[in-house]
Amino acid sequence: MTGLDRAETLERDALAQEAQAAWERQRAHVTDNSAFYADLWDGRAAPADLRDLPELPLSDKAQLRAAQAEHPPFGNYLATDRAAVTRLHRTSGTTGQAMNLALSARDCRITEAVGGRSHRAAGLTPAHTVVHCLNYRMWMGGLTDHMTLEATGALVVPFGVGETETLIRTIREVGIDAISCTPSYPAVLKRVLEEKFPDLKPADLGLKLGLFGGEPGLDDPALRTRLRDTWGLEPRNANYGVSDVFSNFAAQCVLDARLHFLAGDVLHPELVDPEGDAPHPIAPGARGELVLTHLDRECQPLVRFRTGDVIAVEDTEPCRCGRTGFRFRVVGRCDDMVVVRGLNLFPTMVGAVLAAQAELSGDYRIILDAPPPHDVLPVTAELARGAQGGPALVERIEAALKRELGATARVTLAPHGAFPVTEGKTKRVRREYE
Repeated sequence: MTGLDRAETLERDALAQEAQAAWERQRAHVTDNSAFYADLWDGRAAPADLRDLPELPLSDKAQLRAAQAEHPPFGNYLATDRAAVTRLHRTSGTTGQAMNLALSARDCRITEAVGGRSHRAAGLTPAHTVVHCLNYRMWMGGLTDHMTLEATGALVVPFGVGETETLIRTIREVGIDAISCTPSYPAVLKRVLEEKFPDLKPADLGLKLGLFGGEPGLDDPALRTRLRDTWGLEPRNANYGVSDVFSNFAAQCVLDARLHFLAGDVLHPELVDPEGDAPHPIAPGARGELVLTHLDRECQPLVRFRTGDVIAVEDTEPCRCGRTGFRFRVVGRCDDMVVVRGLNLFPTMVGAVLAAQAELSGDYRIILDAPPPHDVLPVTAELARGAQGGPALVERIEAALKRELGATARVTLAPHGAFPVTEGKTKRVRREYE
């Protein structure tokens, strides 16, 4: 690792040299200690040159789950002695078997430093008091993201989830001016304010900076505008990560709303076809599934790991902020993709259309009650507080979805408050036939 603070500003050639040197060490570590990759590579040697990684097969979450089932609790991709593990996290298991994530003391330090880069890029400073409202119970987004917030020098309040009334009082009494949470959580706060603190408006809380992550949606200008207008804060996409790899390694900066890849010294990115394994270059206009390789990881090093996230690369030139990593946006999850008459649709695309409708709250679900193929996209959209539905609104929304996405949609309107609010991740696609 080049340094705790400024590796994200290294010139491209210098960063490539650092990454190659890190890979040479990591390659030896994986080769000598990972039974999982020895089996996957079937006697093949990992290439010495980082640019030749596509010679190796891809690895994925299903393989890791099988490895942990056969070799509990950490899988045979644990590349250290058990004694080296100093922190355990677990994934939620919402998309399958919960996974045990093992980190050494060094893994923790690097994770926290890289996450600190992300929150610092998004504008968090030692002058801020930030409340962290993600689940601390074993999930990577709780304690580990708390530590990445601390890496900026900010004063961090470890609140977690639940007890929203207490949170509101704490924000006011302590003078908290920044919040770290999912993009859907402000709706929870707003609803509790309306019910329990009718004399307070969201902007009265004094929050000036919102550090959001864990869910898609913040790419949508309409959602950003709504957050600014309602809360008086600056919304920043500040926490993009993949739990098995790094809790947080990309964020927007104060000058550019696109995600900056900030971990080039410890993480090697690739793009592949989401429905195959053909490589795509990381170049402006490229789109594909993000594949990641650890360059400095002790406990559970991953090589050519399919993240399941489809991203679109938008710029590879240095940003005006001085950071040199490529800039991108997340299109969606491979497992959330819905194919309608040959069109690949992601919830973020649907959400962007719905957010432009003033009569809607912005919350929605795509409920699939039959397996593919799908001829229409079934969308249930929640009305905004006080808004009236009706056939004319349904027709307008369906026309907007057809115009913007090219797909025929069947829209159902739900009353305000119909969807349960949650402090955690919101699952937009429900496959009820599974």
